[in-house]
Amino acid sequence: MFTHVKPAIRHVAPENLQGRSLLKVVYVVLEPQYQSALSAAVRSINQKNPNLAIEISGYLIEELRSAENYEAFKRDVADANIFIASLIFIEDLADKVVAAVEPLRDRLDVAVVFPSMPQVMRLNKMGTFSMAQLGQSKSAIGDFMKKRKEKSGSSFQDGMLKLLQTLPKVLKYLPIDKAQDARNFMLSFQYWLGGSEENLENFLLMLSDKYVFKGGKQSFQDPVVYPDMGVWHPLAPKMFEDVKEYLTWYNSRQDISDDLKDPFAPCIGLVLQRTHLVTGDDAHYVAIVQEFEAMGARVVPIFAGGLDFSKPVDTYFLEVGAKGVAPLAIVDAVVSLTGFALVGGPARQDHPKAIESLKRLNRPYMVALPLVFQTTEEWENSDLGLHPIQVALQIAIPELDGAIEPIILSGRDGTTGKAIALQDRIEAIAGRAMKWANLRRKPKLNKKIAITIFSFPPDKGNIGTAAYLDVFGSIYEVISALKGNGYDVQNLPDSAEKLMQEVIHDATAQYASPELNIAHRMSVQEYEEFTPYSTRLEENWGPPPGHLNSDGQNLLIYGKAFGNVFIGVQPTFGYEGDPMRLLFSRSASPHHGFAAYYTYLEQIWGADAVLHFGTHGSLEFMPGKQMGMSNDCYPDSLIGKIPNLYYYAANNPSEATIAKRRSYAETISYLTPPAENAGLYKGLQELSELIASYQTLKETGRGIPIVEAIIEKCRLVNLDKDIALPEPPPTPPWVRGG
Repeated sequence: MFTHVKPAIRHVAPENLQGRSLLKVVYVVLEPQYQSALSAAVRSINQKNPNLAIEISGYLIEELRSAENYEAFKRDVADANIFIASLIFIEDLADKVVAAVEPLRDRLDVAVVFPSMPQVMRLNKMGTFSMAQLGQSKSAIGDFMKKRKEKSGSSFQDGMLKLLQTLPKVLKYLPIDKAQDARNFMLSFQYWLGGSEENLENFLLMLSDKYVFKGGKQSFQDPVVYPDMGVWHPLAPKMFEDVKEYLTWYNSRQDISDDLKDPFAPCIGLVLQRTHLVTGDDAHYVAIVQEFEAMGARVVPIFAGGLDFSKPVDTYFLEVGAKGVAPLAIVDAVVSLTGFALVGGPARQDHPKAIESLKRLNRPYMVALPLVFQTTEEWENSDLGLHPIQVALQIAIPELDGAIEPIILSGRDGTTGKAIALQDRIEAIAGRAMKWANLRRKPKLNKKIAITIFSFPPDKGNIGTAAYLDVFGSIYEVISALKGNGYDVQNLPDSAEKLMQEVIHDATAQYASPELNIAHRMSVQEYEEFTPYSTRLEENWGPPPGHLNSDGQNLLIYGKAFGNVFIGVQPTFGYEGDPMRLLFSRSASPHHGFAAYYTYLEQIWGADAVLHFGTHGSLEFMPGKQMGMSNDCYPDSLIGKIPNLYYYAANNPSEATIAKRRSYAETISYLTPPAENAGLYKGLQELSELIASYQTLKETGRGIPIVEAIIEKCRLVNLDKDIALPEPPPTPPWVRGG
């Protein structure tokens, strides 16, 4: 278990019944954003309803891995009138839910399951309504759902949204009793998607009145309907369904400077989950909008009610021009705060559709993620970092769309379940997104690119090494292409060999080793001013400057600038004599010289992007959490806000994935060189032919002379140095002449 939060915190019960009927409800969901609104809805009913009181228990699906929690869940289901489930897409846990609920389904008054795995969906029970009416067998609703799916390839949830809009046309084909129950299921879905305290209160009252305590004693209101998709802002008077209307409102704001009203200001697109907005669990969304605006960016936060976020991306981030002209993106970068794939959420993804949408947009696409299965404190105290299920659902799956930079956006309160904005992480997300946005907007002539090369083994003089790559030959081609494409490249030598010599040899060097060209001597004062985490390194390395990448007074940055392109040498990782310490020691850290190198790139030289050249360096392997970096993790501290591009060998996706997730790299694959069978040479070829002859003739009695020839040939090609050969037979006397 990654969390020690007890499901009991979601238990709400009336203080006293006062003669009222008691309704017992149990729910299990993937994410915690409904917890606060559901609890508030139940408390509201318990405080003011004269006829009804509710006792509710809630579980996050991952909590059912605990045997203690699972037994409590089964007891609650056995005692409940109403069972509710939503987004149950983890197969082994879905099976546990079915095992607990299915034997008790007939006893339950109502079972309402919103988009989940098929075996969980079949638990639905609402009067005469069953899942057969939603595509499990022949029915008017089933036919509708199948046609919608075939037509658009949409998910179940998006199909349900369409069905809600077309409900009156569908219900007329059903018998009255079935129509009523199907309508109530659709209303339930609408209440749930609405997600507000008011909607959830009326949802529970409707279920109680129609299926538990029948008789019309409970009055309830129809669902408050929110747009299926739109544009939201924490200060806006409403949700906008037209982006031009939103921008008109944005430009009329009195609380922002004229710079934010400038249509040429940086513009960041945000992708949000509507459930967080309607349930009021939006503190992390508010915080990141404020952070971007404080950094000088206009913000267009869009949302979807279903799980296909490509629709609002196409609708609100692209401006359609004249006929035959491709739409233009109005945003410079996109940050999804859903933690999900662009199309399909945690369930059925449609990656080709997502990729087509993102290709049309053609902007950097980051997916930040909220903590789901851990509290903030549990994540902060974990060496592993992010929960493995969340890694699969909210990092690995979005990566198939092309998502980059999986940075934690928010934690959650262990008591209320509400999101808590993690300010330092929000600053990291916003700062990095702004760097990507400005990288696109900045004129090529002014962009500064830092190419980083490696030296491994570091004590063997192997500057510019990488697996399967001619590093300096490739760098020369890249820089030449940059120069031809309008970048400021100066004093480029006329060959890759001369380029290498200028980087690795310092004509003014006073020492036999190292002879690397010194690009900058960083004083201790400058280093400490621009490297706020430098004091943490002193436990291992003492006070700066230390003895690595240092002349005793300054920290040395090795490399050379060619105009706005800098070629720098990543320092040694410092543990060459004991490399396992870097992996397993809790106190291990990069040395001052390593930290100074990345400080120089970002804070002093002012790189707009860093290009790590080849497989591989040490940055992504520096100490910190395995996944879900915090501000204290060294890969996060070192890379800072610089966009990180990384050439990685195509045959090493596992370590490329580490670079993507721990150092926020946008990896670019290069092919490994083709290999052919070189064959044998000289005496080895003759030896091979002799062995082949022996294999053919050994049964004929003619093999023995060949064996002697084989042994002699082995000696001629020096194989007797590797294997023990039999001594040659003695020479007969008549040969010796005696």
